[in-house]
Amino acid sequence: MAVTQQEIENRLWDAADELRVAMPEAQYSSVVFPLMFWKYLSDTWEYRRHEFQAENQGLDYSAEEAHEIEYRDYQSFDIPFIHPGTVQERRASWASILATVTRPGLGQRVRASLQAIETANPDKFSRIFGAMTWTSDEVLPGDVLAAVMQAMDRVPKMHEGNMSYDVLGGAYEYLLKRFSDGSGTRAGQFFTPREVVELLVEILDPQNRESVYDPTCGSGGMLIASANLLKARDKLGYTLKLHGQEAVPDTAGVARMNLFMHNLADFKVEVGDTLKDPRFKKQDGSVEQFDVILANPPYGMKWKPWTKDPRAIGGVAPQSTADWAFVQHMIASMGPKEGRAGVVLPHGVLFRGGQEAAIRQRVLDDDLLEAVIGLPANLFYNTSIPTAILVFRASGTKDPEQQGGVVFVDASRRFSKAKNRNILTDADIAAVVGAYRAKFDADGNPVDLDGVVGLAARFVPFTEIVANGYDLNIGRYIKQAAAEQEDLGTLIDAYNIARAERQKAEKRMLAALSAAGIEGFDE
Repeated sequence: MAVTQQEIENRLWDAADELRVAMPEAQYSSVVFPLMFWKYLSDTWEYRRHEFQAENQGLDYSAEEAHEIEYRDYQSFDIPFIHPGTVQERRASWASILATVTRPGLGQRVRASLQAIETANPDKFSRIFGAMTWTSDEVLPGDVLAAVMQAMDRVPKMHEGNMSYDVLGGAYEYLLKRFSDGSGTRAGQFFTPREVVELLVEILDPQNRESVYDPTCGSGGMLIASANLLKARDKLGYTLKLHGQEAVPDTAGVARMNLFMHNLADFKVEVGDTLKDPRFKKQDGSVEQFDVILANPPYGMKWKPWTKDPRAIGGVAPQSTADWAFVQHMIASMGPKEGRAGVVLPHGVLFRGGQEAAIRQRVLDDDLLEAVIGLPANLFYNTSIPTAILVFRASGTKDPEQQGGVVFVDASRRFSKAKNRNILTDADIAAVVGAYRAKFDADGNPVDLDGVVGLAARFVPFTEIVANGYDLNIGRYIKQAAAEQEDLGTLIDAYNIARAERQKAEKRMLAALSAAGIEGFDE
C-alpha cells in the first residue's frame, strides 16, 4: 500500500523526537539525515535484490555471474559487508544492524556500516554521511541511538516500489523546514525558505538541459527547486546539470542526500570555500561558467580579500563583508550566451560606499544588472532584516528594451504573516514574477500591473542612477518604498540612542525636582 506524505513525516519526526533527551534540537539534523538516508539506501538495495532474484529464479548462474548481472542491471550502488572474514561479519544494511540494537557497541557498528558504504561507492557517496561524531557513546548514548533507529524503522519501506520520490523528497524537505523552524540560526544557515527559493527559480527560469550552479548550496534546495519547476511544467527536470559548492562538509552531505532522495542523479556537490577555493574550474584555471547561477550566501561574512583574482571586476570587496565578492564570483560564472544570475542579499549592498560602491559602479557601467527586487522583512529563519534579489545577465544579453537601465520592484508589502516569520504565498510569488517581467512605458511605468495589490515597479534609466551616484536604494526610485526599505539595524541603533538620551534627560529632571524639594516621582 502506498505511503502518504503525512504518515512518513509524522513517523520521521517521532524518530527525531527521541533525541530530545540527549541533544538540543539544533543538532538533530546531524543524526536524523544520515540515518534516514542509510535506511533509504538499504531499503532500495534490498528491493532491487528481490527484483533480481524474482526475475532470475531458476537460472543456473555462478556466484560471479549472478553478481555481475545484479549490479549491471538492477543495483546502482553496493551495500557491502563490515568486518568481512570475522565472526562479526554482517551486511552494512539498516536491517542487519537494527537486529543488534540491544548489544553493546551499536554506535561503532553504525559508524563502520556508513563508512563501508562510502568506501564501496566512492563516486556516489564519498564523505556523504559527514563526520559522524554522533556515533560516539559520549555524544549519543547507545540506548538513545537504539530508540531513534527503532522509531525510524516504523517508517514504511523507503523505495520506489512503496513510495514515490515526490513523497520521499517531500519528507526530507519537511524535516529540513522543521529543524529550521525549531532551531533558528544554526539550521537557517543551510535552509533558505522554500518560497524564496521558488521565487528566485521562477525569475531565472531554467530550461531543459541547462546547467545550474549554486556557489553556497547549503542543503541543495535551489538545485532541487530548479528541477521541480521544469517537472511542474511537464518538462525534463532530470536533464538539468546541477552543480553546488558548500563550505561545511556535513551540510554538503545533507545536500547530496537531498538530491539523491529527489531522484536527481546528474549533480556534483563539492566541498570548499567558494571565494578562496572555487572547485568548478576550466582547464585554464578560470571559473567554470553556467547557464543559471543562484544563491543565498551568508550575509556580511568577514573574509580574506583577494590579492589578485580575475573575478574582482571593479575592485575587491572589503574584509568586513564578502557580499559583493559573492556577486563578483557569480558574474564570473555566467555563461556568455545564456548566463543569468540571481542572488539574495541585504539592502546594504545597494547603497554602501567605499570599495563596494566602486564594484557597484563597474557592474552598472557594464550593464550587467537587470533587476533589483525588494522583499518583505522577516522572511528568513536567521535574520529579520529585509533583503533584495539582484538579477544579472551576461554582457549584451539583456532584452533590448531593458538595456541601459534597471528594473526596480518593491515587494516589501506583499506577504502573509505566519507563526514565526512572514511568508510568500503562491499568489505573492506570481505577482512578484509578473512585476519583474512587466512591460514599461516611455516614462518607466509598468503597463500591465493595474489592480496588483502591494507591489510597485519601475524601469529606471541608467542616466538617473548615475545622477544618484550609483546608489540603488529602492526608495530613491519607488518613493512609497522609502520608509519601509530602511535598514532594520539602523532603525534599532537610532532607537537605542534615543532611548539612552531620554533616560539621561529623565535623570537630570528628577535630580532638579529633588533639589527643589518636589518628591513623589519614580526613578
